[in-house]
Amino acid sequence: MTMPQRHAAATVVRPGMPMPRQMGRPMSAAAVARPVPAQHPAAMPIGRPTVPAPRAAVTFLTVAEVASMMRVSKMTVYRLVHAGELSAVRVGRSFRVPERAVQDYLRDAYTDIA
Repeated sequence: MTMPQRHAAATVVRPGMPMPRQMGRPMSAAAVARPVPAQHPAAMPIGRPTVPAPRAAVTFLTVAEVASMMRVSKMTVYRLVHAGELSAVRVGRSFRVPERAVQDYLRDAYTDIA
């Protein structure tokens, strides 16, 4: 007895079923040589990566800390932030004010009265 042939049953086309994929078909040149995006790690140059210069540390203050430094109420600090006179960063539902922004505001706020 001979064994049943499998390739004869595989060629049966059933409605709604995908055709069987041929194994070992040649790949096109476009599929093999795709360009690598510049952001991809494989596109990075080989060797030692360039390290950016370290930035100066930024100290952020809460609104309450700014108010105590300036000896004003927290509402006054909120008004300054909303008016754009004092720069701040919104973190969630609260504000953080860079310490440098407070120093700049106080330096520019001085007036000479003659």
